[in-house]
Amino acid sequence: MLVAAKISLLVLSILIAVGGIVGFLKAQSKASLISGVVSGGLLATAYSIAERNAEQGMIFGAVICALLCIVFGIRLKKTGKVMPSGMLLGLSALELVFLIVVVVTSKG
Repeated sequence: MLVAAKISLLVLSILIAVGGIVGFLKAQSKASLISGVVSGGLLATAYSIAERNAEQGMIFGAVICALLCIVFGIRLKKTGKVMPSGMLLGLSALELVFLIVVVVTSKG
């Protein structure tokens, strides 16, 4: 499961960064570009940390996912639009749960 968790961190980092770029290209939203690239970069950093120390990387990734859940939850409530906020909230929440499960089960 550790390998799958690391890969999912990398995949989510790419999706978040690409989403920020697409948000910029479609709506000229600099905030989307900056937040997407920074968030994607932080998730990629979590992946990099996980390559050296799996538990630390997973915990860092979980913290980033929790913060993304808060941000996307606020955006979803504010706009009421499922795309992209609801979808990204769902992806971030799934990753958060997965990372928590991996950390907890790898200790036992």
